[in-house]
Amino acid sequence: QVQLVQSGGGLVQVGGSLRLSCVASGNTLSRYNMGWFRQAPGKEREFVGSINTSGTRTYYTDSVKGRFTISRDNAKNTVYLEMNNLSPLDTAVYYCAARQFWDPTIVTDYPYWGQGTQVTVSS
Repeated sequence: QVQLVQSGGGLVQVGGSLRLSCVASGNTLSRYNMGWFRQAPGKEREFVGSINTSGTRTYYTDSVKGRFTISRDNAKNTVYLEMNNLSPLDTAVYYCAARQFWDPTIVTDYPYWGQGTQVTVSS
């Protein structure tokens, strides 16, 4: 098992940037492929992107391509979500998640989740 603790959310203006962090404990993060998700008020949880165990492959949903970047530092047991050019549509609670298989076309079956962190983009 792995426990995930998130940090880095907050309030930002339109066009601004934020970086979210997701730190793993209980097991080494390098064993897990990681995903980021978000849930806006009144909406279902949405897949944002994913990264493989080595950090050599990433996959993003179309709405964030070119603006969001997922990276990882396995030595620090940490995965990051760098968000640039933010818009009010990006306002949501963001979650990191972990699983042991890599298939970017499957956006479910993540057994381990962070606690979520609020990102609010103001206009």
